Amino acid sequence: MSTGPRSTEKPKKPRTTNPRGTKRALPRVLCIVGPTSSGKTLLGVRLAKAFSGEIINADARQVYQEFDIGTGKPIGGKRECKRGRNYFLFQDIPHYLMDFLPPDQLFTVAEWRKVAITAIRYIRRRKHLPIVVGGTGLYIQSLVDNYQIPEVPPQPAFREAMSTEPLEELVSRLIHLDPEAEKVVDLKNPRRVLRALEVITFTGKPYTSLRKKAKPLVEPLLIAIKRSKEDLRERIDQAVEMYIEAGWLDEIRRVKKSGIAWDVPAMTSIGYRELGAYIRGETTLEEAIQKTKDATWQYAKRQLTWFNRDKRIHWVEDENAAEELVRKWLLTSN
Repeated sequence: MSTGPRSTEKPKKPRTTNPRGTKRALPRVLCIVGPTSSGKTLLGVRLAKAFSGEIINADARQVYQEFDIGTGKPIGGKRECKRGRNYFLFQDIPHYLMDFLPPDQLFTVAEWRKVAITAIRYIRRRKHLPIVVGGTGLYIQSLVDNYQIPEVPPQPAFREAMSTEPLEELVSRLIHLDPEAEKVVDLKNPRRVLRALEVITFTGKPYTSLRKKAKPLVEPLLIAIKRSKEDLRERIDQAVEMYIEAGWLDEIRRVKKSGIAWDVPAMTSIGYRELGAYIRGETTLEEAIQKTKDATWQYAKRQLTWFNRDKRIHWVEDENAAEELVRKWLLTSN
């Protein structure tokens, strides 16, 4: 007996299936994003405690060992190893992909995405909520949109040849080779510009054309705390001053004494290069601190531009609003 006209639409295929053929939902992943000093770290810890979560770091500076104060790692955290897994423990919450990489190694977006996916699967197997926390927009996007980024290994000879070129020349060359690159590459960051040029040179293709979206691997909820520009600037200035009082200069002197060069990836982070100029006697402390504040503010504005383009992000007023939003999200069926 007919129950009505047949639909001419093709049936939708399930996103994934298990061996019995039933639909399997994508793993849920909470992403806490936003500019530096907006409150991501503490919000991540609060939500991890509230919803049995574990954190995956998505800050390109916090991956490095020995660089703690100026990168904003949670104060009082420490390295742990359990069940064969290394992580950074803060307030009893595991933080993966934090404080694990030697300062002289480059960590590409493709490498971060690969390790982050492994961490997500490990957290899910233990029936905990994966919470990705950080302000490196390309890291977040590579996961959420499942970008297939070519894993071009670092090319020492190429980097050495480019090391004498001023940033302006590198940017000009990049835009000439790939005009769309300015939309996805931080043109103020020499390492990011050089990396894009490296990929273009050794693949023979535009950097942006190689960033292909694949089928989604996760069901994300993206949250950011809304801050006025005035409030954010004040928080940045306060953070820099707090880091100085906490011994940031001593940290830089210590890593230099251990043999770390001024031009390694970790040392080129904001603040380390500005304060490094003071340590080398090239500027006054007051000038170095102000340049650190200004550079951090410029970086925060670039982060805001990046994240404001993503309409999937829920900008919340405070931590209470964030917690309520996550609770509702977890109660809905996926």
